[in-house]
Amino acid sequence: MEAKFTERLASLSEGDISAIIQMAWEDRTAFETIQERMGWSEPDVIRLMRHQLQPSSFRMWRKRMKGRTTKHRALRSPDMKFDDQSIADHRRANC
Repeated sequence: MEAKFTERLASLSEGDISAIIQMAWEDRTAFETIQERMGWSEPDVIRLMRHQLQPSSFRMWRKRMKGRTTKHRALRSPDMKFDDQSIADHRRANC
């Protein structure tokens, strides 16, 4: 399992890694959007963040993401009108 993750990580460019990290930090970009855009599931993103961030930064990120309804489409209120797809598209273009 670790070898497969290492292989997938090695196949990413620095820009791809940066894009995933940026989308993961954004409140409005759901994990589902990261999956659709980059092909990395929530557990994959968590592993990538653990691998790429300093331990204190990773703990801060996890604390911030825990229970955040905007990171999961199914937990969002129907009143939320933003489109995380367009946010992800905008960020991806800047890599």
